[in-house]
Amino acid sequence: MIPTSDSTNFPSVSETTSQPTSLPTSSTAARTVFFVSDGTGITAETFGHAVLTQFNLRFRQIRVPYIDTPDKAYDALRTINNAGIRDGQRPIVFSTLVQSELSNVVRKADCMYMDLIQTFVEPLEQELGVKSTHTIGRSHNIVDSEEYMNRIEAINFSLMHDDGQSHKNLAEADVILVGVSRSGKTPTSLYLAMQYGIKAANYPLIPEDFERGKLPSGLLPYKSKIFGLSITPERLAVIRNERLAGSKYAALENCRYEINEAESMMKREGIRWLSSTTKSIEEISTTILQEIKLGRREE
Repeated sequence: MIPTSDSTNFPSVSETTSQPTSLPTSSTAARTVFFVSDGTGITAETFGHAVLTQFNLRFRQIRVPYIDTPDKAYDALRTINNAGIRDGQRPIVFSTLVQSELSNVVRKADCMYMDLIQTFVEPLEQELGVKSTHTIGRSHNIVDSEEYMNRIEAINFSLMHDDGQSHKNLAEADVILVGVSRSGKTPTSLYLAMQYGIKAANYPLIPEDFERGKLPSGLLPYKSKIFGLSITPERLAVIRNERLAGSKYAALENCRYEINEAESMMKREGIRWLSSTTKSIEEISTTILQEIKLGRREE
């Protein structure tokens, strides 16, 4: 068995079960999917998950990172085979193993093996006329220290300016998210910072703002940077009740009032906005980047 560990000296297994957008008509057991990598496994998992969402089936998803020695590769092979025996059907494997020696071991498992490196790198080598470096974990190395530091700075900025904690240095913000409490501002801000190096502040719209009929005064000089998030009252009530069940804050009537007032204010102020109700953080972030004309920070 592959030991579960937080140490990079041993491979670890991270397991989740994804649900279909709507349940299949027939009851089927979850198919096991492995994301195998010599690094963190994030690339394999991201690509694999994007493909799997196209199928209305349940999947048990397991990340197997840091497969960087033959012993770990054989451990991964056994784990994959054991899953197949347990499930009674072949597991699916998405692999970003760079070293062919390790990839050749894991692909011997009784599974459907999807080699993302071979699929894309070899055709690119032919097209570009250049051999790839075949360097393990290269996509996650700090190749450009300036870009890396920009991302760290953006994360710190977003944390400092989360939920209206500070008006300091707002001129440095790339985008300022506004919306009622629990409409998705904080996770979106952090995603923009971590993935794109975007300095994102976020401010809650509260009853005092609605009574005044104006945005918080500290935001007025930066209206061009503001983007709004909304949500359906029903969904907002569910989210708030998970936090403060039975409170006025979570009451559906109050949620309806706040959403109505927030959307009216954003329309009145000419603020671009979208509903986060059925959108993922990735979709919300992509829309914001397009609307505010932002791109990944590289300098």
